[in-house]
Amino acid sequence: MDSKELVKIAAQACDDKRANDIVALNMEGISLITDYFLICDGSNERQVQAIAKEVKDQADKNGIEVKRVEGEKTGRWILVDLEDVVCHIFHKDERDHYNLEKLWGDAETMSLEGIASS
Repeated sequence: MDSKELVKIAAQACDDKRANDIVALNMEGISLITDYFLICDGSNERQVQAIAKEVKDQADKNGIEVKRVEGEKTGRWILVDLEDVVCHIFHKDERDHYNLEKLWGDAETMSLEGIASS
């Protein structure tokens, strides 16, 4: 499966749990770590945890190996590493504070609609 399909699956999983402001940053040519960062947020810790669980469940369902998960217990910033796609699932307050979109401002940004149509 290519990274574009993978980011679509992860974005849909986030949307299914009503994640807010889902965006993908195309990291190809910018970072050696991954092809995409998928970024979204939830309103509270429980929703953030539910979004991360859905991403992991959909990865398993599609035969995608989850390399690593960080931050599950606190539910403030959960990172789900799918190798070619790294999902950053934030609590709204944490997302505003860390502002990865600005930090990686050189990356092309795609909204959920843009992800679905690519």
